[in-house]
Amino acid sequence: MIEIFLKTLPFFALIGLGYQACRSGFFTAEAAAYLTKFVFYFALSAMLFRFAANLSLSEIFNWWFVAAYLWGCFVVYAIATAVAFLRRRSIEEAAVEAQCAVIGNTGFLGVPMLIVLMGEAAAGPVLMVLSLDLIVFSSIIVILITGSRDGRMSMGILKTVGMGLVKNPMIVSMVLGLAWSSTGWAVPGPVNEFLAILGAAATPGALFAIGASLAGKSAERVQVAGWLSFCKLVLHPLAVAFAALLLFPVPVFDAAVMIAAASLPVAGNVYILAQHYGVAPQRVSASILISTALSIVTVSVVIAWVSDMAGIVPGG
Repeated sequence: MIEIFLKTLPFFALIGLGYQACRSGFFTAEAAAYLTKFVFYFALSAMLFRFAANLSLSEIFNWWFVAAYLWGCFVVYAIATAVAFLRRRSIEEAAVEAQCAVIGNTGFLGVPMLIVLMGEAAAGPVLMVLSLDLIVFSSIIVILITGSRDGRMSMGILKTVGMGLVKNPMIVSMVLGLAWSSTGWAVPGPVNEFLAILGAAATPGALFAIGASLAGKSAERVQVAGWLSFCKLVLHPLAVAFAALLLFPVPVFDAAVMIAAASLPVAGNVYILAQHYGVAPQRVSASILISTALSIVTVSVVIAWVSDMAGIVPGG
């Protein structure tokens, strides 16, 4: 456990560095926004394209994997939604809270950290988790909030969802990478080197950007944020583990990566959506801050467990 903690510590130290740099005023909020934009549109996209271009669809997509992950997600989603309704929250607020309970920071934290710690073989399962989070749950929250406000489903809602997916550089880079992979052609040497150099900036850049974004977060509504952090850091990986290890025939290594991805703290894009729609942004902000702080320990515990289960030597 201590060994795993020491291996994950540098990743969280980079988050702490970004937090302190922005908190102290050395790194402005505007600079943090542009760093995030660079990582999102360039560095992380290059990394995702390069991984996807060197994988076949069969190495990423597996129906049992999808079923196990979605089963675990929807169980926790339902629990968080039920608790929100018991507190007499609206459909919009319940949708945002449920999103906090199941959407981890897979893009900015999971892709860089899990592939380094669990090996490049983890790329396929991590990309699958990222795809499901972006396609399924990002669509659900938009449909629930917009549909609740309009009082009905409409083609306008579906158009909004579709445009959101088409404009997301992570989805676009993965689709283009898989499209290239399907041709059977190797990525040309100079192009591969270019992508490798640019993609190498994704890990430190993304982690620093997470920390910088946390500097502007507040810890208001701590009780609710604590509950949502518990859902994300404890209930979500447990539900996914139950599904992947007991209900569905998921290969043990893929299950290990899936569970590790499920243990990640609340994603920053949940806050972006909450702020965009004006639904409980302070609650989401606190959930991101608290879950990220606690994940320094909880993620290490989960990775230690699944690594032992799957015979993985982290970072080896």
